[in-house]
Amino acid sequence: MATHAEINESLQDFTENFNKNDRLRLMNKDWNRVVVVKATDTESVHTWTIKNGFLTLKEGLTADPDLTVISDSETLTDIFYGDVTPIEPYNNGTLRIIGTEDDITRLDFICLMIWGE
Repeated sequence: MATHAEINESLQDFTENFNKNDRLRLMNKDWNRVVVVKATDTESVHTWTIKNGFLTLKEGLTADPDLTVISDSETLTDIFYGDVTPIEPYNNGTLRIIGTEDDITRLDFICLMIWGE
């Protein structure tokens, strides 16, 4: 099990990699969304805000997210450090993403752009 601090660190790493990628930021400049990331096995909740091509991270829950990413702490850290793609945990039910199909596909694409296959 990963700790809250480890989840936070993986999300910060992902956030920094997103914001350093000019191409990715440009491609997402009009995709303004709020994404909540929740761990199922520890009390860890974070909120990402994607606005005007920049991603910001804060601890805690926000009202009315566009996407909610839910998984155990190890899976979350593995995904956001780029150790695994979201596809396998999503397909085996370890990872749940609540949102529109278009938003889920976009988030998956962002992960692939940052970490590759």
